Amino acid sequence: MSVNSFGRMFRFTTWGESHGPALGAVVDGCPPGIPLTEADIQPWLDKRRPGTSRFTTQRREPDAVRILSGVFDGRTTGTPISLMIENVDQRSKDYSDVAKAYRPGHADYAYDAKYGFRDYRGGGRSSARETAARVAAGAVARLVVPQVRVRAWVEAIGGDAIDPTNFDDAQIDQNPFFCPDAEAALRWEALVDAARKAGSSLGAVIACEATGVPAGWGAPLYAKLDAELASACMSINAVKGIEIGDGFAAAALSGEANADPMRPGAEGPEFLANHAGGIAGGIATGQPIRLRVAFKPTSSILTPVETISPTGEAATIATKGRHDPCVGIRGVPVVEAMVALVLADQALLHRGQCG
Repeated sequence: MSVNSFGRMFRFTTWGESHGPALGAVVDGCPPGIPLTEADIQPWLDKRRPGTSRFTTQRREPDAVRILSGVFDGRTTGTPISLMIENVDQRSKDYSDVAKAYRPGHADYAYDAKYGFRDYRGGGRSSARETAARVAAGAVARLVVPQVRVRAWVEAIGGDAIDPTNFDDAQIDQNPFFCPDAEAALRWEALVDAARKAGSSLGAVIACEATGVPAGWGAPLYAKLDAELASACMSINAVKGIEIGDGFAAAALSGEANADPMRPGAEGPEFLANHAGGIAGGIATGQPIRLRVAFKPTSSILTPVETISPTGEAATIATKGRHDPCVGIRGVPVVEAMVALVLADQALLHRGQCG
């Protein structure tokens, strides 16, 4: 069985391949009566769109979304919402060498091992192109939980991290790296340029914060909010790790240092810390939900790497074509989308059980 769907009450399924005629998503479980047009979705797709700077793949895709169903007179009907994004700038010939040898670090061999057959044109479903459909679905999810603000940014590229004291939210949308630190963004220009010119690539760390999430969303034990967020983010192509709150750093703390002390407040508890990332026992505490996501370096690189052919012979491969020198940069709107999708699902689950 192939699993291409995510969510329980608010559920979405993505479809399509990197070099197919189109890709898209079907969103099911969206409440009726929510105003929705393509204009509500397109700005989020534009953030993820390729070819917007020299620091991303130069594939030119408008990523124009079409709503095919589930909306009438500008409002959701409660029936499945089908979203489609056409592929218009494929260069499948760039992947002729990929048909003859596996890209180390990519899913080429794993897909062949599972299915005995693979779409080598850009990687098919394993391509980062699939995430456009997630971003479209995530735009619908945001409308289900309008009280929630989901904001992500790049925290580090190639091991070079921002200075937290320089954090400026306004800077995130002012540079091609979604970077809140203007000085780090300048450093990253040279860093990513050097990797691109060398025919290599870099990894990145994305941080994300969701505010406005009320206490109570989430569920023990097998629909924990942090577990759902981890699953959602780990499903993104190229993601290799996720931390909630302090994450692995919490393992080095004492119990009192890791606690999130509470004092009485006018509208409930006032927290003096947020080591838990806004989630305790799998349930939101009302604090900002904080997580960090690690993206590996892009596997499609011009630097020759040792590999094997589909028939088992030794080979080397240098991947031609148009690829992101740091795929994590365009991962920012994808992480935001997956967090929004989880929160929309959890909001409906909470309402269904607790009213």
